[in-house]
Amino acid sequence: MPFELQIALRYLLARRKQAFISVISLISILGVLVGVMALVIALALMTGLQGELRDRLLGSTAHVYVWKIPGLTDYQAEVARLRKVPHVVGAAPTIQGPALATVGDRSKFLTIKGVDPVLEKQVTDIGRSITAGHLSGIVSENPDQPAGIVLGRDLANDLGVKVGDTIKVLTGQGTLTPFGMLPRSRQMRVVGIFSLGLYEFDTSYGFVSLPVAERLMNATEPQFIELRLDDIYRASDVAADIVRRFGDKYLTQDWGSMNKSLFSALWLEKMAISITIGLIVMVAALNIVASLILLVMEKNRDIAILKTMGATARSVMTIFMLQGLIIGLVGTAVGAFGGWLVAHVLDTYRLIHLPMDVYQVSYVPFTIQRLDFALVVAAAIVICFLATLYPARQAARLQPAEALRYG
Repeated sequence: MPFELQIALRYLLARRKQAFISVISLISILGVLVGVMALVIALALMTGLQGELRDRLLGSTAHVYVWKIPGLTDYQAEVARLRKVPHVVGAAPTIQGPALATVGDRSKFLTIKGVDPVLEKQVTDIGRSITAGHLSGIVSENPDQPAGIVLGRDLANDLGVKVGDTIKVLTGQGTLTPFGMLPRSRQMRVVGIFSLGLYEFDTSYGFVSLPVAERLMNATEPQFIELRLDDIYRASDVAADIVRRFGDKYLTQDWGSMNKSLFSALWLEKMAISITIGLIVMVAALNIVASLILLVMEKNRDIAILKTMGATARSVMTIFMLQGLIIGLVGTAVGAFGGWLVAHVLDTYRLIHLPMDVYQVSYVPFTIQRLDFALVVAAAIVICFLATLYPARQAARLQPAEALRYG
């Protein structure tokens, strides 16, 4: 072991007369530990929340939306054409519109979404999200029976219905009568209940077949086509490619542009929290500076003796730099492991719950990205190392004769 490291460890583990120095070193280690631990947990929280919202949002909605002017008169041909675009793995026509669902004295506003049950499964996660009944039930084989509808779990709970019950759906596209415009009303049978995990959908969406949606919304064709891609980060490129391929009669919008404000806000919150908690590490670095300065003052005679015995200024500087670096390494290692452990436990057991109507998710997810973890560890070590430079330099500049004369 190099003698510089031996002396640095001896100073760190000083006892009796130098116990005060050891206490300050311990406080410095705790400061680094707490700062790194808090930063790892905060980054895991914001990354997990952002990722969970993105995954649930993209499981409930399409990656790219395509409109055509003047309309999708032959949507089967349009679906086949769009499926040939690179990176497109699914395409489905859709009609959407507002409606009012009524059961007895209970009523709730909802968004009716007309879909092809086979094609819709290729675009969203609705097929895997059915908790009761089945999506194919929206296609009624008996015209004498009420049309089928699949409701979100929370919406079904608010209405107090289950699979097999009947509800009344009213839409604004009414029928003109001698008494004025009357809302269009239709009895529908609940054939399924889904849970996509996104509050907005589970509380306010109902899926019906395309023909039923056309009658409810007084439409003759789908409004737009939803696309699913093999890479969500190519959505903007695919949207632009569709316009280039098929002309300006096609209008497109990707999921990133539709939710830009949400993810920008999450990114800003992540950066703000990181900077704020990062100040804790800076305070811990100042503790390292203070402890090393005190140690230099305490060890004036020792430094002078080392120099008279042949130790160079570089060796003396190395002793104090190693001492500060050891503090930083120990605090960073324990803090990083502690942060990872806490984040893992909180995420595995879902210990922190959230109101879904505010945050869209029911619990706080924690996701530690390797790059974030590495950056936190590297930044903490660098800050701690920089904090050693000034005290180490002061120790190296100490004159042996003056230290021995006035020490």
